[in-house]
Amino acid sequence: MVDMQRLTLKWLEKEGEGTFLSIDRKKQYPEKVLQFGEGNFLRGFIDWMIHRMNVQGIFNGSVVAVQPTPRGKVVPVLQAQDGLYTVVLRGIDRGEVVDSREVVRSISRGVNPYTEWDNVLEAAANPDIRLVFSNTTEAGLEYAYEEYDPATSPQSFPGKLTACLYHRFNTFHGAPEAGWVIIPCELVENNGEVLRERVLQIASDWRLPDAFAEWVKQANRFCNTLVDRIVTGYPRDNAEQFWSELGYRDELITVGEPYHLFAIEADSTVQELIPFHQAGLNVYWSDVAPFRELKVRILNGAHTMMAMVGHLYGKKTVLEVMEDPDLAAFIKRGIHEEILPCIEMEREVKESFAKSVLERFQNPFNKHYLLDIALNSVSKFKARVMPILSRYIAQYGTIPPTIAYSLAALLVFYKGERVEGNQLMGRCGGEEYPIRDQEETLNLMQKAWQHSGNVADVVTMILANEALWGKKLTAYPGLTDQVITHVSDILQNGVRFSHQP
Repeated sequence: MVDMQRLTLKWLEKEGEGTFLSIDRKKQYPEKVLQFGEGNFLRGFIDWMIHRMNVQGIFNGSVVAVQPTPRGKVVPVLQAQDGLYTVVLRGIDRGEVVDSREVVRSISRGVNPYTEWDNVLEAAANPDIRLVFSNTTEAGLEYAYEEYDPATSPQSFPGKLTACLYHRFNTFHGAPEAGWVIIPCELVENNGEVLRERVLQIASDWRLPDAFAEWVKQANRFCNTLVDRIVTGYPRDNAEQFWSELGYRDELITVGEPYHLFAIEADSTVQELIPFHQAGLNVYWSDVAPFRELKVRILNGAHTMMAMVGHLYGKKTVLEVMEDPDLAAFIKRGIHEEILPCIEMEREVKESFAKSVLERFQNPFNKHYLLDIALNSVSKFKARVMPILSRYIAQYGTIPPTIAYSLAALLVFYKGERVEGNQLMGRCGGEEYPIRDQEETLNLMQKAWQHSGNVADVVTMILANEALWGKKLTAYPGLTDQVITHVSDILQNGVRFSHQP
């Protein structure tokens, strides 16, 4: 088996198909993109798209990938593999089975800002870098006050971006043409506008010059976007099988589905700068609202509803959930009886999308782990599911049963038993599992569960916490009582579908 680090010297595309050849060296592209995030999704979506453009000679640029949190583990591996990794796309596309492998080489380097902040600022001052992409989950765009130290990396993504923008502003003396096109991929409504407001708020917190704030507004473009591709990431259960098939060891294999969609609100100038559409990619330069409504409510909403329910039921992946008749019925009922009726769109359009989502959930190749989906579930539930909860109650005057049950499962899932490092550990079926979320969220959940042994008190305390949900969920008549009943039943008996309403 060829070691991946040695493979980097022997890779080149053949006729645009991405075939392994014994070639003297890896082709280098100039750095044109600063990317906040180096995780599975960005590598299997944005970086793959940039690679596809490079293969066709359309973009000819590479990515500087910045580690978003102190706990990241990808950058050292990325550096060891010279920025190379394999994207595996498996599934059904237009009725045809797809099972492809391609080495992606659009990332020039990974950077840990907590130990290499100077390298991040150096990239920010590079005149060739005019594009910024990010994916730091919904929680990554939330505002948090922090002090400014030019010599060290801010903790938050908006803080890092503000510091980089300020460095660029000073480097180019506020030149309008030095501004960036910033394209966030976080699943937050109007994510470009939200990120822009975060940057301006942080600039105010840090008392940066008014001229800088004006430059941010006038010289930089923050694009609203919507992304759609299921990327399950590293195939940890059968990595060695992949290595054997590939003929080399790759610690960053990224597995995803063939389907992809990228909607970006941007003008022709941005389209010329990053011409995804010229490479035959499924990119729409238009209003993202209709795409977002379908994707976030149906695909992401169902994912969030199934993650904790499925895990507490003893399942590991989305496919295992869909192969279980009770769990599959639970998800289908949630989509067809609660989500779809609350989406204002043509019936045929939303039902067609729902059908495609259920087909994607049943992709026989993908191992989309529920614990991965469960990352930052509180903010995901708030962004993805709560709007449907509110609409359903307003429309029908009752509580949507599957949403209420999934909320109860979320609360039970967050019932940690002990702290290990920076993680809260839960237990289900005799096995421990990590509860991964923002530290503040984990602290609030832990405090509530430790405050009282009375389930009603715990549930009421959590649902009444505006810091978690943005509003008091106890204000919805009947919701608290239903969740208390479900939480009690799950704690005593586990997830049992015969006991659901």
